[in-house]
Amino acid sequence: MNINEYVNGISSGSFDEQLRRLYGNSDRTILRQRARYLSAAENFSKLYPQCGDIKVFSAPGRTEVGGNHTDHQHGCVLAASVGLDVIAIVSFHDEGVIRIKSEGHPADEVDLGSLVPADSEKGSSASLIRGVAAGFAEMGIKVGGFNAYTTSDVLTGSGLSSSAAFEVLVGTIIDRHYNNGQAGAVEIAKIGKFAENVYFGKASGLMDQMVSSVGGFVFIDFNDPESPVIETVDFDFQSAGFAVCITDTKGSHKDLTPDYSAVSHEMCHVAELLGGKVLREVDEELFYQKIPELRKSCSDRELLRASHFFAENRRAVEETNALRSGDTETFFALVNQSGLSSAQLLQNLYSSRTPEKQEIPLALMLTSRTLSGCGAQRVHGGGFAGTIQAFLPTYMAESYAAEMDRVFGPGSCNVLYVRPVGGCEMTLD
Repeated sequence: MNINEYVNGISSGSFDEQLRRLYGNSDRTILRQRARYLSAAENFSKLYPQCGDIKVFSAPGRTEVGGNHTDHQHGCVLAASVGLDVIAIVSFHDEGVIRIKSEGHPADEVDLGSLVPADSEKGSSASLIRGVAAGFAEMGIKVGGFNAYTTSDVLTGSGLSSSAAFEVLVGTIIDRHYNNGQAGAVEIAKIGKFAENVYFGKASGLMDQMVSSVGGFVFIDFNDPESPVIETVDFDFQSAGFAVCITDTKGSHKDLTPDYSAVSHEMCHVAELLGGKVLREVDEELFYQKIPELRKSCSDRELLRASHFFAENRRAVEETNALRSGDTETFFALVNQSGLSSAQLLQNLYSSRTPEKQEIPLALMLTSRTLSGCGAQRVHGGGFAGTIQAFLPTYMAESYAAEMDRVFGPGSCNVLYVRPVGGCEMTLD
């Protein structure tokens, strides 16, 4: 379709069914998304006024639901894609260059003539673009160029994985146009992880990319990290009368790398003493039997964090089963148990190096007071600073968000829609 067909389609409501699937049924939300897509088209036209046909793509952020710090121990996680996404207006060409201008950021231009990692690009969007293109090239796919304008409401630092959404977006664009969509969601996720690890320089797992690419509630078993078991879970939170809220407590992630690294390092230390590389390879009962002996070589915190893993790994499975059966009461009880375990055993609500900064515990206290026993709450993502997650009846969402915004600032709380679609192309068909 050309740009005028696209603009007319958005304005006339021809895309509304697709928009509702991506962002929920709220009329106000659909109107906001129409305006967002039209604004993206206008900005794209200013950048590339001579473009011909265009295509439109979207990739969502994600929220972790169960399995806090289990993935790096080859455990199980439950996560969901959400109605906050990055969208792209794209035109293709044969110039051998990918140009992407993201709203609020300098334009990136990647020459496809060289697909080797560049030290000068480490930590940049350009490195992710080059890495994703390289991933497809290694599969034997001839990757051509394109021009794109993107805009994102997956805020950086929100705990909703904006980088994974961007990687999946680029992968979806390449796969749909240059590979007839044959790679598919799982392979796109793996390519995104490859780009982030090798080109961007961040040692991340696969969960973020997989959930963004697959969409909906996704259960992942990382027992074999190279071939994880991936299962979608059919449950409609909106229809069941519940909302998912993420609150950014505005705590700084600066200088928290030692805290994050310590979690995996300490878990692996326990595993090694019991004959494994990661805790998934260790018998849980053996761990408890050996605690007196382990204390000679391990800190008590290491043992507590190992105990968290064993229980949290089971909980991710139990939460998945509860959703599959529509048992929200059991699901919420398990989420609350996860939150308590993260606080008491994993100990990732704040950094022990800066005990005066406890934004996450403060947010959880306020959430508990506001919900008065309804729904559930937990730390969200890596922890130590950043975001919390709450599940609550939809009728409470507005007042809850207002309370969080009152304390942590306007716009701190996002009421999320669990989106059943991962990375995708929007069409008029």
